[in-house]
Amino acid sequence: MNRIDGRPRRSLLYIPGNNPGMIQNCAIYGSDGVLLDLEDSISITEKDAARKLVKHALRTLNFGTVERVVRINGRDTPFFERDLGEIIPARPDAVRIPKIDSPDDVRAADDIITRLEEENGMERGSVRIHAMLETARAIVNASAIASSSPRILGLTIGGQDLAADLGIKITREGLEMLYARSAVVLAAKAAGLLAFDTVYTDIEDLEGLREQAAMSVALGFSGKAAIHPSQIAVIHEAFRPDEKDVRKAERIVRGAREAEERGLGVVAVDGRMVDAPVVAQAQRTLELARLAGMEVDAE
Repeated sequence: MNRIDGRPRRSLLYIPGNNPGMIQNCAIYGSDGVLLDLEDSISITEKDAARKLVKHALRTLNFGTVERVVRINGRDTPFFERDLGEIIPARPDAVRIPKIDSPDDVRAADDIITRLEEENGMERGSVRIHAMLETARAIVNASAIASSSPRILGLTIGGQDLAADLGIKITREGLEMLYARSAVVLAAKAAGLLAFDTVYTDIEDLEGLREQAAMSVALGFSGKAAIHPSQIAVIHEAFRPDEKDVRKAERIVRGAREAEERGLGVVAVDGRMVDAPVVAQAQRTLELARLAGMEVDAE
């Protein structure tokens, strides 16, 4: 099974699992994926109702091309196995598991998901895992967590809980989280995984979100979570490449194709040699350009 497929995941919109109005509109918000939430946004008294609503939505609603991810409750709660037991048979694309502190947390979830897939006639490995790192211990164990299961699609940082664990205050600039965010990206990329950045909680401050999303891209995150539909366009704009970068990427991809057709192992573009990683990055740039609606010509 490929660790990463070609689906866009620039934006993942959190939607409370007990909000039927928002859930039924998942396909029209414009995000690449949705995070149907059973954890933080749901009170203890609403957990069972939210789980049933999300399960029903997964089975009956047309989400279009939007990826369907369910954030379940953590292993340290009495809802963990109940969430998996009802959600996995409804065939989400992935589950986001909070409070992952060690490889054991991932393996415990993997074992349960594997059993449920087998019991429900599902392809083994069809439900992926987003491992959510929200403590100092998790950041230290990031590399071990990333390699703990082939079911993991990506690592994601939980900024609010991590800040609480570290005893720090989150600022608009976000520099206090720079090391942790970089550690998550490095661990994810070293294991061939995606890396998802944390939410920006001030939904009125779109300029602050714009700055934070730009930093997400600069650090190498694959996507960023949103808590309100108004944040989606800002996040997507951050992932939109510059026009000059798109034109350069076109030349690199064309040059690589021409070199392959001529049986050459070296690609020269604009008088400089480029290797396979540079070509792969150029292809990623063109993919982001297409998603942004930019004109691309790499033929």
